[in-house]
Amino acid sequence: MELNLSKLITEGRNPNTMNIDCVSTDEMIKMINEEDKKVALAVENEISNIARAVDAIAEKLREGGRLIYMGAGTSGRIGILDASECPPTYGTDPSMVQGLIAGGQSAILKAVEGAEDDGPRGVQDLKDINFNIKDVVVGIAASGRTPYVVSALEYANDMGAITIGVSCNPNSDLAEASQISIAPIVGPEVVTGSTRMKAATAQKMVLNMLSTGVMIKLGKVYQNLMVDMQASNLKLVERAIRIVIQATDISRKEAEEVLKETEYDVKLAILMIESKLSKEDARKLLDVNHGYIRKALTNI
Repeated sequence: MELNLSKLITEGRNPNTMNIDCVSTDEMIKMINEEDKKVALAVENEISNIARAVDAIAEKLREGGRLIYMGAGTSGRIGILDASECPPTYGTDPSMVQGLIAGGQSAILKAVEGAEDDGPRGVQDLKDINFNIKDVVVGIAASGRTPYVVSALEYANDMGAITIGVSCNPNSDLAEASQISIAPIVGPEVVTGSTRMKAATAQKMVLNMLSTGVMIKLGKVYQNLMVDMQASNLKLVERAIRIVIQATDISRKEAEEVLKETEYDVKLAILMIESKLSKEDARKLLDVNHGYIRKALTNI
C-alpha cells in the first residue's frame, strides 16, 4: 500500500533551511536554533487541551488508575523516558506511569523496523498489561497516523477508557481516535522528515507538562518543591536536605535530624517541622489529607 506523506506538515520541506548543507557551522546551528524557538509557541497554543488532559489523568490516578504512554521510535522512547522518571522524582509506584513502545523493550535502544505499522500489536500490548477502564492511554505520534498507536487508542475507546493523543499534524487519525487531542504544530523540520527534532521536542514538552501537572494535582509538590522524591543516592540525599531547609527555613542540622527520624520522608519531615506534631500524628494528618501538605496544615 502506498503511503502518501505529502499532506503531513511534519514531512514538508522547510524553506528556511534549504541551504543548510553549504553554510558555515555557525550559521547551521543558528538555523536549527531559530526553528527550535518555534516549538514553545506551538505548545503554548495547546495549553487548554493539555490542561484538560492533566485534569482527566489526575482524576483517574486518584481512583487507582494508571497512565500509559504509547509510541513508536522516538515518540515511544520519549514516553518511556517520562514514565521512568516519575518514581525517583515523585515517589510513584513504577506501575502508575508506564511506557509502551512498538517493537518492545529492544526498540528502546535499536529501531525495530515495521513495528509501528503493527496495529494489532498495539492492542495486544495494552491487553498484556491488563489495561482497563480506570486507566488513561496517551498515544504519541509525530505524524498522527502510526497504526500501533491509533489501533491501541481505538481499543481503549471501545473499552470506555480515557484516550489522549499527542501529535504534530492537525486533523490526524490520532486526533480522531483521541477524546483529547494535543497537537502542537511545529512546522517542517530543519532536515526534512527528521521528526526527532522539533516534533520530538514538542512532544517532550507536552509530556513534561502532563506528568508534572498530574503530580502537582496529586499533592506531590509543595510550593514548587518535589516533596515525594526518593533519596536513593548521595545527590538526592543532599537534595532532600535542601528541600526541607527551603520549605521550612530551619538549619541544616535540624533538617538532617528530622529527615533521619522520618527515614528521609521529605513530605513527612516538612509537615512535622511546620506543624510541630510528632511523627505519628503528622503521618496520620497526611493520610487524612491524602498526602497534601497545604491541606494538612490548614486542617490542624
